[in-house]
Amino acid sequence: MSEYDSEPIPGLPEELPQDEYIIWQGSPDWKVMAKTALHIRIALAFVIVFSVITATQTSLSTGLVLLGVGALSIGIFVSYLVLVERTTLYTLTNKRVVLRSGVALNYCLNLPLTRIEAADLKLLGDDFGSIALQLEGTPKIGYFMLWPHATSLSIIRPRPMIRAIAEAPKVARMLFEATSKLQDIAPKTEAETDNVPLKGLPA
Repeated sequence: MSEYDSEPIPGLPEELPQDEYIIWQGSPDWKVMAKTALHIRIALAFVIVFSVITATQTSLSTGLVLLGVGALSIGIFVSYLVLVERTTLYTLTNKRVVLRSGVALNYCLNLPLTRIEAADLKLLGDDFGSIALQLEGTPKIGYFMLWPHATSLSIIRPRPMIRAIAEAPKVARMLFEATSKLQDIAPKTEAETDNVPLKGLPA
């Protein structure tokens, strides 16, 4: 039995009001998260290079130990991201974004669309992407509690992120359309962004 089996609706802590409905639900892809959140290629390259240098300048056994420790550490982080994929469910309704996650400590974060000041879509290839949200005020949830569902280095004012999802441009469009019904927003021109037209939210 999973701790989420008691959810009235998957990904949501309670039944939706009559005037609220689900537009989209999805989960992050652990392989894409490993490349973008963990930067696994850089980490592997660093471990290999450092181990080779150690083996040539000190001893082969020391280099092999460092290689083993580094590989084990990376393996632990990758295993963690697999669990993140299994326990995370993003939900977009006509009134809010709900982020349900938690490997050790479970939490459910409700983000009203009326509080979203900006959203940035970052394309990650193969139609995958992440959408970083900027909210009014300072979110009460801590950065390290939120990670990997937060933008890098946004520690003081964490920016929740819908990370490593498939069909990201399509989801960004749905987010834009849902939010534009609740507040006045206008997309930027393409010259003002590297990825997609947006101002406040992806168009």
